[in-house]
Amino acid sequence: MAIDPFLPLPPRLNMARYLLDGRPPGKTALIVTTGTEDEVWTYGAVAQAVRRIAFGYRAKGLLPGDRVMIRLDNEALYAIAFFGAIAAGLIALPSSAMLTPGEADFLVKDSGAGAVVIAAGLGLTEALPSGTQLIDRAEILDWVASGPEADWADTHADDPAYIIFTSGTTSRPKGVLHAQRSAWGRRPMFSGWHGIGPDDVVLHAGAFNWTYTLGVGLTDPWAAGATSILYAGPKDPAVWPRLIARHRPSIFATVPSLYRQILKYGDPAAHDLSSLRHGLSAGEALPAALLEAWRAATGLELYEALGMSELSTPIGQPAGEPVRPGFSGRPQPGRRIAILPVEGGTEPLPPGDIGLLAMHRSDPGMMLGYWNRPDEDAEVLRGEWFVGGDLAEADPEGYITYRGRNDDVMNAMGYRVSPMEVEAALADHPAVAEVAVAELAVSAEISVIAAFVVLREGALAEGADLLDWASARLAPYKRPREVVFMDHLPRTVNGKVTRKTLRKP
Repeated sequence: MAIDPFLPLPPRLNMARYLLDGRPPGKTALIVTTGTEDEVWTYGAVAQAVRRIAFGYRAKGLLPGDRVMIRLDNEALYAIAFFGAIAAGLIALPSSAMLTPGEADFLVKDSGAGAVVIAAGLGLTEALPSGTQLIDRAEILDWVASGPEADWADTHADDPAYIIFTSGTTSRPKGVLHAQRSAWGRRPMFSGWHGIGPDDVVLHAGAFNWTYTLGVGLTDPWAAGATSILYAGPKDPAVWPRLIARHRPSIFATVPSLYRQILKYGDPAAHDLSSLRHGLSAGEALPAALLEAWRAATGLELYEALGMSELSTPIGQPAGEPVRPGFSGRPQPGRRIAILPVEGGTEPLPPGDIGLLAMHRSDPGMMLGYWNRPDEDAEVLRGEWFVGGDLAEADPEGYITYRGRNDDVMNAMGYRVSPMEVEAALADHPAVAEVAVAELAVSAEISVIAAFVVLREGALAEGADLLDWASARLAPYKRPREVVFMDHLPRTVNGKVTRKTLRKP
């Protein structure tokens, strides 16, 4: 079944209904595996559970537009609770189980969440704001088991559906608000990157809360009528070849760093990977050497895409076409992409010039805006273009090469991390006088988050002390892996820390 990316956007659209309503009820929609045990959900069961949770949310007094924060572990119920909020016309707010209670507190307050769906052991530090209610995981399970079913909310395509909090150029994460139409806006990816159809089985290696997983691991397979497999077992890079051999997926999706770990620890040649047509890679740039190593070990291609929290992945290497190493791909069918001058203006640069990657704001996958951040909205808009912080270059054939960030946002395991957020956590340590955070290259292909620290006069602290301090305040993917002690931080004549100097090995 070919998905036509040029079909007009319907004016009325509910994202959950678009994905689940009218599917063959007995077909497998979702398999959640621990590696030894499988939890299997059909399309009929998922749709029923989603509508039962939607009814439960409404019975709690939640109204269209209210935010529902999901604070659950990596399990099928996470996806059901997320899409249940969207089905009810609410705004789903996925959050990572790795967040510390203090980080979760911020999301509750900043979003003005009407409810927090929470599992035991994933608490909050502070009392809930007035008007925010807790919904225990056990209550959600009761709804799924025997609750009434709600009708799908009759939402407009431009109504909000979910909000993703991501690091930006400030010390606190910002919410990226997406519309119900966002799922429709992903349609160009099916032929422009995935190569997906209803007979496919997609194994995704990410956690349930991650935008890469919610999109490529759930939304896209369900929009195509395919089957999704997600993993909920212990962290182990060697598990993935075993899962592929056992579950026989046709497509595997993850980040380059995990492909590298699979090659190192997973011994893919010792397992039957013959069910795979190809792999998908996003979240980080795919090094040409890693692509060649994966080809040599598996005989399979990796198709790369370049994306962002604000507009999924609009640039990709189309599955089935020859891969061009070193390029992120080309604009997918129906996408309008330009490379604009860093210093300003809306006149696209010629091929070969490096500038800021820009997407046309008419794209149905484009975010509605940043949550309560009008100043940051203004910073990324240039006329009819959305301009983020990614530097890129186009060749004469339209293929895009990623050239890094124009700002200081770091990439950690496919997550965007603001150095200022990490600095704010470390600056409170009593021994720290000054701190700056930047990516530090430890090899040609691998960078880690490093903290560069100036201690207070007379203070004593070991790197391990600061790493422990950060561990109590930051999610694992935000924590520095290295601490470098310095006499002073490099600064410009105006006193600004020069992170580019710190990034040098």
